[in-house]
Amino acid sequence: MIGKTTVLVLFVLTWLYSLTLDLIRLRSAGNPVPANVSDVYDRETYRKWRAYHAEKTRFSILSSAAGFLVDLALLAFNVYAAFAGLFPKTEFMQLFAVVLLSSLTSLVMLPFSWHETMVIEQKYGFNKSTAATFWADQVKSLLIGLILITAVTSLLMTVHHALGDWLILAFACLMTLLMLFISFLYPFFSKIFNKFKPLEDGELKDKLTALLEKNGYQVRAIRIMDASRRTTKSNAYFSGFGKMKTIVLYDNLVNAMTPDEICAVFAHEMGHGIHKDTLKSQLLTFAQMLVLAVLAWLTLRTADLFLPFGFDGINYGFAVVLIMSVEFAFISPLFSLLAGWISRRHEFRADAQAVREGYGKELITALKTLARENYADLAPSPLLVKLEYSHPPLSARIDAIEKGMNAK
Repeated sequence: MIGKTTVLVLFVLTWLYSLTLDLIRLRSAGNPVPANVSDVYDRETYRKWRAYHAEKTRFSILSSAAGFLVDLALLAFNVYAAFAGLFPKTEFMQLFAVVLLSSLTSLVMLPFSWHETMVIEQKYGFNKSTAATFWADQVKSLLIGLILITAVTSLLMTVHHALGDWLILAFACLMTLLMLFISFLYPFFSKIFNKFKPLEDGELKDKLTALLEKNGYQVRAIRIMDASRRTTKSNAYFSGFGKMKTIVLYDNLVNAMTPDEICAVFAHEMGHGIHKDTLKSQLLTFAQMLVLAVLAWLTLRTADLFLPFGFDGINYGFAVVLIMSVEFAFISPLFSLLAGWISRRHEFRADAQAVREGYGKELITALKTLARENYADLAPSPLLVKLEYSHPPLSARIDAIEKGMNAK
């Protein structure tokens, strides 16, 4: 079993990997823009994008370093155990103490979150959040995170007590089901942060309904989300499962795109559904949960691992800290590499569905609009794309769409 020095070394190496990605991202801002996306930004907007990209990346490095130093200090100086010593000695209260401290460390990052949202995003015209909205979001996120992490940690403790070495398969299955349940409840969670209203009758609703019905799709509703309360950026997505699916459109998207462009975006999303991409991604999620369960089993096999960190035996809260912040964080780039490769293939295939529906040209203009509204990087480092991108670069997507249109 790994010791304290090994834990700290792995933690440092994981952060250095993240820092390396940020530095590559910073350097790639000077890459030449491909010709087929050269019209996304005009000269002044591109100058503004480069300034935004550089400022965001530098600030990301600074905030990441601050978070890293806080977490490193908590591990190195046995702060978790000292804090847990203030609580009753029951197993649940000891695990809750560690979970609580881990959640409260996010308070250290609040000044960075404030600066990123209320200063940087405001400076470049993206932020629409008021101070009241910002603080309300922080409180809600803290409470939801505390409840969920406490639930997962308690589940780990219960399964370990009940099943011992059978923990691996049982915990992997339970965590996968929990994640599916959270995904199912996402529409309810989202209402904590945003307001939704039905899409009004008209051309857009008629076209979306016709597109979905043509392919045998049923959705519960088509709703508009008040994203403009917080940002000028655009997005759209399906939420829910099966016949409980809901189409959610950012109000910014509705205001920025034509009905045909929005239909193109959802022909793409429908392509994911036709090819069962969500189901396939759940299989990868289960593989990740299985690895997490193996790490949990290895971590909990001996109490000796916890002694150098100030505990007198197993603390399930601290076990989760080690598993998520050190062990899984260290190997997660391998999963990102595989998941990114699979996801990019799925994105190309979903784009092809929009082409088959006759929305190829509209998808190109829609993707350019999304790139412009979201200040996308038009020429990212190919290494970054392979290591962490879930979507292909815009230029590559347009190339594939145009080839599909020419082949029809």
